[in-house]
Amino acid sequence: MHLAYPAVLSALLFCTGVYGVLARRNAILVLMSVELMLNAVNLNLVAFDVWLSRAAEETLHSGQALTLFTIAIAAAEIGIGLAIVLAVHRNRGTSDIDKLRDTAEGHGPDGLDGPDDSDDPGDPAVPGGPDTDTPATGTAAEKAEATA
Repeated sequence: MHLAYPAVLSALLFCTGVYGVLARRNAILVLMSVELMLNAVNLNLVAFDVWLSRAAEETLHSGQALTLFTIAIAAAEIGIGLAIVLAVHRNRGTSDIDKLRDTAEGHGPDGLDGPDDSDDPGDPAVPGGPDTDTPATGTAAEKAEATA
C-alpha cells in the first residue's frame, strides 16, 4: 500500500476535527473533534512507522509506541474532559461554550461588574463628565481637606 492513502485519510480526519473544534458550540462535540484530531495523528504515526520499517529492517517501531502513548493520553483527556463537562453542566445547566465564557461569579460577560464600571472622567456615565449637566464634586485635594 502506498503512503499517500493513509496520509490523505489522516489529513481529512484532522481537517474534520479542526472544523469541529472551531464551529461547534457544544463542549462534548468539541471533545469528540479533538479525539478525531488525535486519531488522525495516530494514523500518521503508524503509517510512517510501517513505511520507514520497510527501509530499515531493524527498527524499534517508535511510531507504534508513540501511538500507544497517544491513545493513553487521549483516554485520560476524554475522561477528565467529560468529568469537567458533566460538573459544569450540573452547576450551570448548559454545556454551550459561548454561555460558559463568564466563569467568574459576580462579573458580567465583558468582565466588568456593571454597566458603569469605568472611572474615566471623560465617560458620559460618570458625574461631572463632559456630556452631563451635573458638576463634579471637587478635586481629590478638596475632598482630602474636607475629611481632615
